[in-house]
Amino acid sequence: MVRAARDRVWARVVTAEGVSDEFGPLLTMRFPSRLAGSSIVDLPRGRSIGRAWILVCGVIPVEYDDLVVVDLVAPRYFRERSRLGSCRVWEHRRELESLPDGTTRVTDTLRAQPRLLVPRRVVRVVVGALFAHRHRRLARAFGAECDGENRPAGP
Repeated sequence: MVRAARDRVWARVVTAEGVSDEFGPLLTMRFPSRLAGSSIVDLPRGRSIGRAWILVCGVIPVEYDDLVVVDLVAPRYFRERSRLGSCRVWEHRRELESLPDGTTRVTDTLRAQPRLLVPRRVVRVVVGALFAHRHRRLARAFGAECDGENRPAGP
């Protein structure tokens, strides 16, 4: 759970700054420069916006995401279906659920089809650890510990 109302959490998770902070402090995600100041809400649906790079220490590229937002209902969820350097198909749905106590449940549902060179097990372990880290960072941004969910949707 994140100790904040869904609208506040949504306002953070759809920005490049919010996403990059979730990756921190070792990793950052850099969206194409032409999207500076934009959010996922502003992106066209069904078209690649270009490569968003994942960088170590803000400098060394280790992965990219050819980001394609396919569906979005603010402030409830967004879904992307993209290609990564490590995966032919990457599907990520982030859902925010308002809870009666004013907190927000954040659930990420993920599906990856790794490229031939990357074993599925490696992708599953790395992605699971990364999203657990992202949930902790998001919760801390709102002053709480997190027990968010990561659900694999397929191999």
